[in-house]
Amino acid sequence: MGLFVKKPLNVLLAETEDHDKSLKKTLGAWGLVALGIGAIIGAGLFSITGGAAANNAGPAITLSFVIAALGCAFAGLCYAEFASMIPVAGSAYTYSYATMGEFIAWIIGWDLVLEYAVGAATVSISWSRYLHKFLEGFNIHLPEALMAGPWDGGMINLPAVFVVILMSLLLIRGTKESATVNGVIVALKVAVVLIFIVLGWGYINYANYDPYIPANEGNGVFGFSGIMRAAGIVFFAYIGFDAVSTAAQEAKNPGKDMPKGILVSLLICTLLYILFAHVMTGVTSYKSFQGQDGIAPVAVAIEHMGKQDASGVFHADYPWLNRAIIVAILAGYMSVILVMLMGQSRVFYSMSRDGLVPKVFSSVHPKYRTPAKNNLVFMLLVSLFAAFIPARIVGEMTSIGTLFAFILVCIGIMVMRKQMPDAPRVFRTPLVPLVPILGIITCLYMMIALPPDTWIRLFVWMIIGFDIYLTYGAAKSKLGNGTFKREGMHIAIISAMVLCVLLFISAWWHHYDLQQQLAIATEKLTTAQTQALPNIAELEKKAADISDTIQNDYLVEIANVLGAVHLVFFAVLYFVRRKKA
Repeated sequence: MGLFVKKPLNVLLAETEDHDKSLKKTLGAWGLVALGIGAIIGAGLFSITGGAAANNAGPAITLSFVIAALGCAFAGLCYAEFASMIPVAGSAYTYSYATMGEFIAWIIGWDLVLEYAVGAATVSISWSRYLHKFLEGFNIHLPEALMAGPWDGGMINLPAVFVVILMSLLLIRGTKESATVNGVIVALKVAVVLIFIVLGWGYINYANYDPYIPANEGNGVFGFSGIMRAAGIVFFAYIGFDAVSTAAQEAKNPGKDMPKGILVSLLICTLLYILFAHVMTGVTSYKSFQGQDGIAPVAVAIEHMGKQDASGVFHADYPWLNRAIIVAILAGYMSVILVMLMGQSRVFYSMSRDGLVPKVFSSVHPKYRTPAKNNLVFMLLVSLFAAFIPARIVGEMTSIGTLFAFILVCIGIMVMRKQMPDAPRVFRTPLVPLVPILGIITCLYMMIALPPDTWIRLFVWMIIGFDIYLTYGAAKSKLGNGTFKREGMHIAIISAMVLCVLLFISAWWHHYDLQQQLAIATEKLTTAQTQALPNIAELEKKAADISDTIQNDYLVEIANVLGAVHLVFFAVLYFVRRKKA
């Protein structure tokens, strides 16, 4: 069978039968809604919102959330139809396998690691930052070297590693137990968001909204381009709703309950997000979220809910609230990490059942009936990301991976409607092909608005995925013929070579973007010096920081070397396979 072989729908549905090797069915409709809210609220709202407001959108971060929500709504409607039609673990990977074939399914399955595993690492880093603020309230100061990775001024982020291990062990114990814990945490987390909105509304200083859209400084810094870049970044905050679809095989009535879980959780969280962002940027200036504290924006906002003394220091009116909310956020983050880790393990569980990755990922624990070994592998992988990689990088990697997954799901719906028009569907996406096309356009635009270095990391990650597929997955696939001599192998290899070329282009784009930022910063500095403006020192520092980044940026060199080596490797692979064929 060729690389574009599709997995028959009857085979997919047969895998959901409740036997000893399948996953246990324990989740109802509201359990799925809670699962979605558990992942959505916290994944970006409590972590990267502050940084996106400070560096990209300003108070217009609310508009960024609206734009991101539109992309999610279009994709969510497509996910809902797929989930009701193919209620199998694996989410977009499984949907792609049924509609577009194995090769595309591999691409999306590998891409989903960026969404779930790297997403869990992002949230665990922010969890560590909130823990640091909570302990400071009791005058407990942990060593900075153990609270952040090497690129954030420390050595290793141990609290982030700790929470990943804890949630992984809970997942191994069982989905029902995990869902019960998640339900309690979700109730607490929604209460926290509502309390923050209600109390914070009275402290809004409308001067903080002026200007609502700061003047465009170019390259995604404020203005419309900044709003779009921030939309791509905060898109990370919405990834929870599609994590619901990874649990389809553990739902009691997936046909009816999966669409409810996806769409209801998305609707509730979108409304809360917009109100939350409005209050957050009204209580204090968006500039307050710059720097490392931007990864814990709620704590910064709460500190400004009070009166300002003569020296300009704020004294919070609700000091108890700060600690209480941070405790709730810490608990809430744990539910986000839980759902992300569960989603990741279920995707690789499906890929392993199909033979594309080793059998260890589909091994089910005889007592708990969970993919325990799978959970342990990703516990190690996510812990390493959380321990050493900066939050901004992993957050943007998650966003671009998620957007790419959504685009393929939207394409998949159009393919499915054409190829399987009569297949039973409990839920149908309205206005096809308009809704999927709008989803593709919105998500692609947000991908383009993300920083160029994010594209470099995406292409590097996908090239690594091609390495594994072309040297392992293509031959081991259960729908393949057990060899590398499969129809379409040349297309896969050529696609890999195209990725290498795109990596070169993204590296050039990244270098050009930095040069443009430096030129703009230098021009502003020259103007300030000519007019003797008071912000000269600030502009000097900004120009020096950009110049330092250019001088010490090895990402371009790494991308070029990696791209060149792989281009040669894939070219050799192509001619060797052609000769053997």
